[in-house]
Amino acid sequence: QVQLVESGGGLVQAGGSLRLSCAASARTFSIYAWGWFRQAPGKEREFVAAISWRGAQTLYADSVKGRFTVSKDNAKNTVYLQMNSLKPEDTAVYYCAVPRLLKPITSTLGEYDYWGQGTQVTVSS
Repeated sequence: QVQLVESGGGLVQAGGSLRLSCAASARTFSIYAWGWFRQAPGKEREFVAAISWRGAQTLYADSVKGRFTVSKDNAKNTVYLQMNSLKPEDTAVYYCAVPRLLKPITSTLGEYDYWGQGTQVTVSS
């Protein structure tokens, strides 16, 4: 089992930046990859970014490429999402997630087994 706790959300003006963090607490669980997803009101949860355990591979949704950067600190069991040039359409609850098994990083929501509680990001115009 693993528990994921996101932080760093808040209210920011369009064009601003935020950095989200997701810390994992796991005693006997190996984290093979991390994913970030978001869900806006009335919309389905969607993929944002993912990173492999070694950090050698990253994956981004087209809507955030060039603006968001995913990184991690294995020593701290923490993944980060640096969000720059934020737009009102980035407003959503952001979730981090990890898969239970070793697999290639993916944008598929169903491949992730453990989820955090989410952190709200609101971008004002």
